[in-house]
Amino acid sequence: MLKSSSSILALDVGGKRIGVAVANAVARIARPLTVIENNDAFPTQLASCIADNDAEVLVVGLPRGLNGQHTAQTEAVEQFIVSLKRHISLPMYWQDEAVTSQKAEAELNQRTKRGQTYQKGDIDALAATYILEDFLTDHPEMKA
Repeated sequence: MLKSSSSILALDVGGKRIGVAVANAVARIARPLTVIENNDAFPTQLASCIADNDAEVLVVGLPRGLNGQHTAQTEAVEQFIVSLKRHISLPMYWQDEAVTSQKAEAELNQRTKRGQTYQKGDIDALAATYILEDFLTDHPEMKA
């Protein structure tokens, strides 16, 4: 059981950027939070997001092939999390992230008016939101 003031964070891990989404433990409505560069400063910046949002749980999108098989990206994310666990002590969960980036890009293309643009990071943060929504659906017990 989570505290009513706490939240859950989700990550969409990419080679250059990591999208971050958040949902309150009570309302359970996921929303994009930020994008953090995937570099040595990431653990410190993520720790700030955790503290600022009173996060108690971290969900990480697990990329796999279209048939559910492990890919090079799956291995890279798994290694990233092994490294992250040295810095972050929150409970971490995996969540299948099948086509979340494509879904995010399609939604942003639909929302964007002619002549307007969005940044690549917008895709990452929205993909993290989809990862978190799927996790919340799959884990109804994760609530305050």
